[in-house]
Amino acid sequence: MKRYLVKRLIQLPIILAGVLICVFLIIQLTPGDPAATLAGPKAGPEEVEAVRQQLGLDRPVLEQFFSYVGNVFRGNFGRSYTHKTDIGSSIGTALVNTVYLMLFARIWSILAAIPLGIYAALHHNTWVDKLCMGTSLLGISIPQFWLGLILMKLFCFDLGWLPFSGMGSSFWSADGLLHVILPAFMLGLPQLASIARLTRSEMLEVMRQDYIKTARAKGVKQRMVVYKHALKNAALPLITVIGTQTGYMLSGSVVIENIFAWPGLGRYSIQAIIGSDYPAIQASVLLFAVMFLVVNLIVDLTYSLVDPRINY
Repeated sequence: MKRYLVKRLIQLPIILAGVLICVFLIIQLTPGDPAATLAGPKAGPEEVEAVRQQLGLDRPVLEQFFSYVGNVFRGNFGRSYTHKTDIGSSIGTALVNTVYLMLFARIWSILAAIPLGIYAALHHNTWVDKLCMGTSLLGISIPQFWLGLILMKLFCFDLGWLPFSGMGSSFWSADGLLHVILPAFMLGLPQLASIARLTRSEMLEVMRQDYIKTARAKGVKQRMVVYKHALKNAALPLITVIGTQTGYMLSGSVVIENIFAWPGLGRYSIQAIIGSDYPAIQASVLLFAVMFLVVNLIVDLTYSLVDPRINY
C-alpha cells in the first residue's frame, strides 16, 4: 500500500504539469486579446499596448509559460485581470464553497440512493421496483438547469420557504443550511439516480450467489444477509461509481452554482471565461484537475479497505 501511494504521489506533479501545458496552449490559441478587452472598446492602439505590457503579454510565449509554471509551483497564481486581486485568496475561498456544496450533495445522494436501490432489488419486478427505477431514470433525464429554475420558482418565490441565491451568512448557521438545500439537491440528483440503479443491479447479482443462499439456509436474518453479506460484496462497483461521479460533480457544479449564484469554483471559472481573465481560468482548471486526481486516489485506496483481497 505504501509503495503504491508513493508511486501515485510521484505521478501527480507529472500529470499536473501536462494539465498546465494543455491549458496554457489552449489559452494561447483562443481567439481574442485580453489586453483589448480590458482596455475597453474606445481604447487606442497605444493604450492596448500599454495594458499588454503591464500584463506581461508582450513577452515571448515560452517565457510566459515558464514564468507561470514557476509561480504556480511556488503557490502564486498571479493577479486577476478583471478584479485586480490576488487569485490565490479568491480561488481558495471559492474552492472551499464548492467543496461544502459537494459534501452536502454527495452525502444526501448516497444516503438516499443505496437504500432505494436495495429496496428495489428486494422487490424485484414489482410495482415498487418499477416506481423506484422510473423515478431514478427521471433524475438522470431531466436537465438540471430546467429543474433547478422550476424548483427555485416553487420553493423560493411561490412558497417562500427557501432563499433563492447566495450561500448565507456562514456554513453551519441556519441561514447557511437553508441556502444549501436547493443547490445540493440539484447537484446530487443525477448521482442519486445512477447510484440507485447500479445498487439495484449489483444487489440482484449478489443475491443470486450460493453463499447468500447458504446464509439464508442457516437461518441468518434477512437484515444481516442484505447489509453484511450482500451489500459488502456489491460495494466495489459502487465505490468506483461514487468516486468517479464525485469528480463529475465538479462539472455539474458549474451549472448549479450559476443558477443559484453560489460563490464557488464553478461560478468563479465562468466569470473568468466571460471576462477573458486568463490567469483565473488557468488556476480554475488546475484546481479542477487536482480535485479530480485526489478523488480518484482516495477511491483506489478505499478498495483495499473494503476488500482485503486487493493488495497494491
